[in-house]
Amino acid sequence: MFIELHIDEPACRRAGPCRLCHEVCPVDIFALKGDKMIVLEEAQDECTLCDLCLQRCPTRAITLVKLYEGETVK
Repeated sequence: MFIELHIDEPACRRAGPCRLCHEVCPVDIFALKGDKMIVLEEAQDECTLCDLCLQRCPTRAITLVKLYEGETVK
């Protein structure tokens, strides 16, 4: 894997979850499991680094770690 996506569950729950990350992701990395959003680990390598999920998250609950650069984007 070259990236890791993380969802801060308490921050995500403050929005409902709103599902915006799932709606904007062009490669379906996010899914609703029960009452919480999750990252589908097997799909993380499909990430195009478009940052749409980061831009749309109203609570800034998503963190993207670029493993190849050691950079964290939130």
